[in-house]
Amino acid sequence: MVALEALDGAALARVITTFRDTLRVHQDELNRLNVYPVPDGDTGTNMALTLESVCAEVGDSVRIDDVCQALSHGSLMGARGNSGVILSQILRGLSDTFASSGGCTGKELITGLRVASDAAYQAVMRPVEGTILTAVRCSAEAAEELDNPKFKGDSLVAVLERATQAAQTAVDESPELLAALKDAGVVDAGGRGFTLLLWSFLNVVDGRETPEPEEVALLDQVAMHQHDSELSSLRYEVMYLLEAEDAPVVEFKKTWGAIGDSIVVVGGGGLWNCHIHTNDIGAAVEAGIQAGRPREIRVTDLIEQVEEEQWVRTASEDDSLAGEDTGEPVTTGVVAVAVGRGLQRLLGSVGVREVIAGGQSMNPSTAQILEAVDRVSAEGVIVLPNNKNIVPVAQRVEELTERKIGVVPTHSVVEGLSALMAYDPSAPLEDNVEAMTAASNRVRTGEVTQAVRDSVAECGPIAEGDWLAISREGICSAESSPADAVIALIDRLIQPESELVTVLLGTDARSADVTKLREYIGLEHSGLAMEVHEGNQPLYPFLIGVE
Repeated sequence: MVALEALDGAALARVITTFRDTLRVHQDELNRLNVYPVPDGDTGTNMALTLESVCAEVGDSVRIDDVCQALSHGSLMGARGNSGVILSQILRGLSDTFASSGGCTGKELITGLRVASDAAYQAVMRPVEGTILTAVRCSAEAAEELDNPKFKGDSLVAVLERATQAAQTAVDESPELLAALKDAGVVDAGGRGFTLLLWSFLNVVDGRETPEPEEVALLDQVAMHQHDSELSSLRYEVMYLLEAEDAPVVEFKKTWGAIGDSIVVVGGGGLWNCHIHTNDIGAAVEAGIQAGRPREIRVTDLIEQVEEEQWVRTASEDDSLAGEDTGEPVTTGVVAVAVGRGLQRLLGSVGVREVIAGGQSMNPSTAQILEAVDRVSAEGVIVLPNNKNIVPVAQRVEELTERKIGVVPTHSVVEGLSALMAYDPSAPLEDNVEAMTAASNRVRTGEVTQAVRDSVAECGPIAEGDWLAISREGICSAESSPADAVIALIDRLIQPESELVTVLLGTDARSADVTKLREYIGLEHSGLAMEVHEGNQPLYPFLIGVE
């Protein structure tokens, strides 16, 4: 193809969709590289989710002003995690430059990279070199070297080549700037993600193929996270949108600077996207209330996220859990998402052809689900996401293949198992989707896990170490033992017409608690049948379904 000399709105929109698709392909690679600031394995996921929001905002826009506005607003509103928030500032810096000039030539890209770099550094309270910040700064500096009287200004390819090479060099050298990367034998995940943006530009401008994902081998991430260091001492990631004027945000940043790290605050004009790692969730939220009105508050326990990533990674690498489809071709096959050896075996025993490792925080990518779908020998394939966060990811698979795909929007593995009771491999896809959806809707589900901090919920005060009974409506009880919590949960889920209780045991479930539960059901709910299965899922010793 003939290289483009400038990007109009339609071409810029193609760059963004290409970047989104490239991030999907590289999501697992970036997650594995993610060991800084904490090894929580979510950089690829957060970048990909940020771009999903941006692309949804861009939609069918083709005018440069509309595309740039959508790019700026979508990246602010949809930014996820530390990497996503910094990436949003880079995208906003580029879009603001292109909007003001009415397009993107080589000259505008040089200016845009500088604006993007400055904006990214300004957004981070304590900038650290060896990260995505270094990669974007080096790309801007390299591009600016071409901005001299001998440079005609219209060679968009020359600027992109120069910027991409500089960014890649910065990424390759990142272990020399960050000991955490050097110790793990990896490069910076955020910087690597930024290079994929530049490659996406080259793909649209000059037809260059984007890079293939690289294999990543690294040390045990859980052990690294729990290592006694300053970086691993901050347990929670807090994010929210903050409606506030510019003036109070100055004091807001100072307050956050005293209680945490990895602080990124981006936005303006009355709306800010805020991110921090901290041990004091209450203070992080209270600071927002003092400055304005926080909304869409998200709190992630980084230690639990790391532990789940380890489970997912181990399951993915264990051939015995791969769920390889070796059966005869059927009319309708099933792909499901789960983590835990027992759950994967259980799903396979009731007809699932492919099991993808994934869970609450470590969501599989659309590309991973598509690969599993492609391996199934069937005319049509149903996907069971088994988590509300994975449902929209699964629903995108249909757009990427000519095969007949159906998604039964299950929010838990228990719902997935209930749906499979209505599964008929010889029936058409549409009939199975209808029957399995109806079956999944009939089960009432919940889970038991342990509180990691003092707090207050619908049920009242919660102390660190309490066992929580959680239904779809929220936390319904806090108890001193897991057995008491699961009993409280079952009492909440049972209805007069209920006939069956299904219990999936996690890795931390104790036989004494199971015995106590059996005795309770026999005495208090003798009309209920009870099925117990080894699920081996992490973090949740009991997953419960009542139908």
